[in-house]
Amino acid sequence: MKDLVERLNKVGLSAYQLKMIAIIAMLIDHIAWAFVPTGTFLGQFMHMIGRITAPIMCYFIAEGFHHTRNVKRYALRLGIFALISHIPFNYFMKGRLPFSSAHGFPFDFQTSVIYTLFLGLISLMVWESEKIGQRMKRVLIFLICMLASFGDWSFIAVLWILFFHIYRDKFKEQMRIFSLIVIPLIISPFLTLATGNKDWYKQIFQIGLLLAIPLLAQYNGEPGGGKNSKWFFYIFYPLHLLLLGLMRYKL
Repeated sequence: MKDLVERLNKVGLSAYQLKMIAIIAMLIDHIAWAFVPTGTFLGQFMHMIGRITAPIMCYFIAEGFHHTRNVKRYALRLGIFALISHIPFNYFMKGRLPFSSAHGFPFDFQTSVIYTLFLGLISLMVWESEKIGQRMKRVLIFLICMLASFGDWSFIAVLWILFFHIYRDKFKEQMRIFSLIVIPLIISPFLTLATGNKDWYKQIFQIGLLLAIPLLAQYNGEPGGGKNSKWFFYIFYPLHLLLLGLMRYKL
């Protein structure tokens, strides 16, 4: 509680402002995936900026669970936009529509981060359910993490969301566990260097995940934005993927 009081006394950044920063970072990241070689300095720099998006979005799924008036409606909204985003995500990533080459299914099945955020929210519903025993909760969350492997950021995003929720109002603990989860991603390029991997430097941008910490530390607990501002991200996400995909493969 002390952490929360200290943060509320700061001017800081609202949830809306942090989400807008995350959206801009995401756009920079996706432009880089589409048009900038990963091995270049510019590519690494743009992807490093883009790493702040997923942690911020996961953080506010956990916050949204606490603040929403109707968590089932919140989950339904995320689920619908996960379905909507599946088509532009696949087009952006592969230049084709989903299932247009069915021989690879399910092994090449991949979908967007909205799906992973949706599963993260479901994990919170399971965790807080009074009708499910503790052992069954762990089993279900493990299964949710397995299902998340089909989505962008995989089970990592589910774990972020879960621990952001469990340690809500304990910011230092949230960031400690967040850091423990991201450390393997950050050090893995340097470990592969020892094996003779010549492309090890192409993953250095993962260190940008840590940039989310000072940004989230500025969160002042205020929602910010307007009544309908929540719809901006839902619409922007699939729309920008579609437009970037068209620019990438058609122009």
